[in-house]
Amino acid sequence: MTDQTGLSGLVDRAALVTPPVVARRMRGLSERAIAWLFITPTMLLLLAINIFPLIWTIRLSFTNYRANRPNATMLDVGLANYQSILTDPDVWAAMTVTARFVFWSILIQTVLGFTLAWLIDKKFRSHGLWTTLILLPMMLSPAVVGNFWTFLYQPQIGLFNYVIAAVTGAPASSFQMLAQVQLAPWAIVIVDTWMWTPYVMLICLAGLRSIPDYIYEAAEVDRASPWRQFWSITLPMALPFIMLAVLFRGIENFKMFDMVNLLTGGGPGSTTEVASITLKREAFEKWRTGYSSAFAIILFVTVFGLANIYVKALNRVKSR
Repeated sequence: MTDQTGLSGLVDRAALVTPPVVARRMRGLSERAIAWLFITPTMLLLLAINIFPLIWTIRLSFTNYRANRPNATMLDVGLANYQSILTDPDVWAAMTVTARFVFWSILIQTVLGFTLAWLIDKKFRSHGLWTTLILLPMMLSPAVVGNFWTFLYQPQIGLFNYVIAAVTGAPASSFQMLAQVQLAPWAIVIVDTWMWTPYVMLICLAGLRSIPDYIYEAAEVDRASPWRQFWSITLPMALPFIMLAVLFRGIENFKMFDMVNLLTGGGPGSTTEVASITLKREAFEKWRTGYSSAFAIILFVTVFGLANIYVKALNRVKSR
């Protein structure tokens, strides 16, 4: 009843600022029609921004179209682009690099993020200030972070090398994080972890704060040790939030582009060439638009399929 009264009031107020003919028409519309009247512009905008480009990309993936030759005849090649991608060793190498990056970055971010959330949840003195300071990296743009860490990784003047030299005793100029094959992948993992661990911490902190206090009180009555409380109460009840953080970070890291492009550009060689860098080179350096469209569709289907499987596992964990 309240909703109907509010909707009627909205229509009456709209009638004051609209022509009489339009006002009479709005009074004659049903609630469903008025709802569709407000929703339709947003739906059309989403169709124009998301759905149409996806459909056009699918169409281009079956052609030999090149964006630098818009007047050339566009021929249908069937599944040739998909077959070429799935049999290309360079593509599989890029996917392997992407998988390794996703695995290690998510593993480190999850461990560090949950640990920080567990410490912040203790509500020690000045915990609000420390929470704000920890969240600062997440507030920066990737361009700023990439340039900032590029300077830190400089072998001659970079602070990172001098810190490692002070800890290990090795000369600061004896290694280059962005130029050595063994270190370049870890350089990107470190930067991504520094930037996005606070995001994982926030989600884990929300999970820890959602655990009722009476559960811990009942465990103390049963003389459960803090270690037992952590493994029997804290971790199981926070697990859905941890899995949700892993899902979000996994999707984002799978399509990582800006940080890799700023730090290494895919080098040295192809050591850090993730799938998005390969896609960019095919689309905007080699101008194989049809081929790159097929590659984009394969990446989309891969992420969408893995995310669906993971969400089903997450729902099973939440239903326990």
